[in-house]
This record gives sequence, structure tokens and C-alpha cells, in this order.
Amino acid sequence: MTHSQKVLPESVRVLVVGAGFAGIGAVSRILDDDPNADVVVIERADDVGGTWRDNTYPGCACDVPTSLYSFSFAPSPDWTHTFARQPEIHRYLRGVVDALGLQGRIFTGCELISAKWDSANSRWAVETSLGSLTAHVLVAATGALSTPKLPNVPGIEKFAGTMFHSATWNHDHDLTDQRVAVIGTGASAVQFVPEIVDRTARLTVFQRTPAWVVPRLDRTLGKLEKAMYRRFPSTQKAVRGFIYGYREAYVSALAHHPGVLPLVSNVAKLHLRRQVKNPVTRAALTPDFMLGCKRMLLSNDWLKTLDRDDVDLVDSGLTEITENAVVDAHGNSYPVDTIIFATGFTPTEPPVSHAIQGSDGRTLAERWGGSPNAYRGTTVHGFPNLFLMYGPNTNLGHSSIVYMLESQANYLVSALRQMREQRIEAVDVSEHAQQQYNSWIHDSLSGTVWNAGGCSSWYLDSEGRNPVMWPTYTFTFRNSTRTFETSDYALTPAGKSAQL
Repeated sequence: MTHSQKVLPESVRVLVVGAGFAGIGAVSRILDDDPNADVVVIERADDVGGTWRDNTYPGCACDVPTSLYSFSFAPSPDWTHTFARQPEIHRYLRGVVDALGLQGRIFTGCELISAKWDSANSRWAVETSLGSLTAHVLVAATGALSTPKLPNVPGIEKFAGTMFHSATWNHDHDLTDQRVAVIGTGASAVQFVPEIVDRTARLTVFQRTPAWVVPRLDRTLGKLEKAMYRRFPSTQKAVRGFIYGYREAYVSALAHHPGVLPLVSNVAKLHLRRQVKNPVTRAALTPDFMLGCKRMLLSNDWLKTLDRDDVDLVDSGLTEITENAVVDAHGNSYPVDTIIFATGFTPTEPPVSHAIQGSDGRTLAERWGGSPNAYRGTTVHGFPNLFLMYGPNTNLGHSSIVYMLESQANYLVSALRQMREQRIEAVDVSEHAQQQYNSWIHDSLSGTVWNAGGCSSWYLDSEGRNPVMWPTYTFTFRNSTRTFETSDYALTPAGKSAQL
């Protein structure tokens, strides 16, 4: 899917930035409500798929059951596993685009450079790598996990071997008989380390803090089960509902009754004891914080991989990189040929926030100051007609982000419908509404495991505030985004240039 000879329009009513789950979900819902909607999607890469296009590392898979980690309006009977692999999810997203006929609206190879609110004309003035255009409404659907983060390690520029981030995997580089260092032990590392260990000469894994690991209850979906889903779609819908229900029950422990989590952690402790025989390694892999405080990891082979004789687990931290080695906090040097960074992304500093400039001339990044917040995770005061997908405080520790994205798409469509029917030129959420909402978010998170679990996680910003997690049941978010309440917004009627 390349942009081929398509020419970017000079103006559009709705411009969606990003063609992953968020962008595809948004444009699909817009067109479902209004088939004639003037909507265009720009995507910086040469294909759709977002994180499921970019992350092609060995073993990449989803850690939410696939029947829930998919669009409710586009179920697929063809999944091969209960936890789908990356190639399959990417194919699914491309299939949704094809089935809904969205190709003509998507401009790939088109990167957002800047978007500035033009108060005089109530439009977004947008610069892209393929040219400029204006948009009445801007939808930022770039995702929270789209830009890899590299650590600031002394000597990193001196390394003579091969380095890459797991999100930009170098498939041309052969790891056979290589001495490999993996920096990080998060959700990506637990998937690719077991996949590469048999090829490497020696593997050195740097762990900053251990994580709770539980078995991934994955299974292959047989022909009979898939045939039943194809013949009787309601059965797959029922399975989705069941999985949604029991996943929501997790919130009772994570957010409302964290006192029961030590009981749940016994499952992880048993898993660790069964897979790791070396007592020193087992101690290094035992977290000292409450389960759920950091992202809980699902794996059947990560722990036993770290127990191998040809694998070094370093838990003292990486302090330096030399020309041909990595050095831990004790000064121990480990000769390596390749370094793979599994160091995550920048969810509290989304790059798109530096490109979007509001009504007072400040960018989103300047407005947020390193601590993102929004109203219903979707709109921000001072940024009229801007809608964020996967915005602040919409991430989950228990269920599928796709459910949250569909909820935000409902909110967006409700706003577009009311703007159309009531002849509203621009909407800007009031500062009071945004502050009240975020006070509720902060209070609701205060007693949850994500804020009071005793760990340092990527959920927290530099001030210790949590701008990432949703604090309660997802159906609460769904209900709150069902209708766009104009009373929460300053409205500019059509034909007016100044806000009321």
C-alpha cells in the first residue's frame, strides 16, 4: 500500500493521523455514521498497521486474547491462536482496510510535520511530507507505543558492533554464534529472547527490575472451532463477551481491592519456582513490589531461558558501553558483538505532541510539560477540534485497548454529528471541565496498584504522576464517551471567527 500517484487534497473536513488500530477504528466509525464524510488518513510509513507493522521481532505476539483484541465490527474466524502473532494481526488490519474500502482515503508515506490552529478561520493548518492542507477537525491517532526509546548510556556511540531496538529489528543481521546483549526485560524481551537464544553463542540480559511473570494460556484454534465461528458468528461474539467479562474482573483486584493481589502473585511465584532451578537466578527474578504495579508479563519460556548455562542475567544495571563490550554497575565487562535494546517507548512524551500547536501558540508538549492530561482522554483545552486516540489515561492493565479506542471513536462521531447538525464551527473543552475530570482520575488512581504498588514503572511521569492508566472498569469509560456533551465545551457557531 503506497501513496502511488494520489494527490493530497488542499482541504478536508476530518484529517486522521496514523493508520494503526486507532486510526482505522476512527475512520471506520466516522464512515459508518456518515458514508459521505470528507475524511482522509495520513500515515508516515508505507503500509497500515501501526505497532503491528513495525514490531517484527521474533516471537512478537499480543498478550490480550485475540477475540477481544480486534474490532467488534470486524470479527475474524481465521485466527490461528488465542493469542495472535504479529504477522497475523498485521494481516487482519490490512484485511479490515480492504474489506471496508478505505485504501482510497489513506495516504501512506505521508508524515505529519506540523499542525497549527488557525483561530481566524477555525481550521488546522497542516504541513506534511507530501505537502500542506487545512483540516476542520484533526484526529491524532499515532498511538502511545510508536516511538522507540534508547537509554542514555555513556559510550553508546563507541560501540563497533551492531545495535538496534527491538521495535526496529534488523532482520539482515545474523545472530548465529554472536555474543548478544539484551538491554531490558519487558514485554518485548520476554518474547524474543527465547526465540534467539539457541542461535547465539552467549546471551547477556540486563535487567533493571524484575517483573511478575505468569503462564500464557495460549492454544491453537482448530478447524472445527473456526468453522463454527464462520457459520455461527454469534458464538464468537459470545466468546468475546465472556473474555471481556472475566478480564473486567481483574480490575477488582488491580484497582478496587489490591489487598488480594498477594494471593494472585502465588501463581507467578509457583511459575518461577518451576522454571528456574538456580536459586541465585530465582532470587534476582523475584519482584519486591505488588503484582500489577508494573506490566504483568505472559510467557511460558522466558524464565527457563534465563536459567540456562549459556545465558547471563545481570541485575546490577548497564552503566557503560565500550567498543566491544557492555559494563555493569559492578564494573564487570561482558564482550558482545550485538546489542539489542528492549527499552520500550515514550508514552509520557508522545512525539506528536511536539508537532501540534494550539490557539495560544504553544505545542501540546509545552502545554503538558511532560505530564499529559486530557478530558476523557480525548480533548485538550486550547486545542479546538483536536481529538486524541489512545490519549492520556486510557491505557489498560487488564483488557483490550481496542475497546477503549472504539469508545473514543464513538465520542468523536458524536461530536462530529452535533457539529454538523447544530452548525458548530469549533469546539474547545473548558479548562474547568478538564481539570475536574483529571482531579477525578488522580483521586481514582491513588489507591490502585498502579500508583500504590511500590514500584517505578513507565506508567509514571518524572513527577510521579500517572498520566497513562485508566483507573477503573472499561464500561465506565464507554458510558462516559457515548455522547459528546456540548455543555463541557466553548462553541464557535458557523460563520464566527471568535470563540463564544
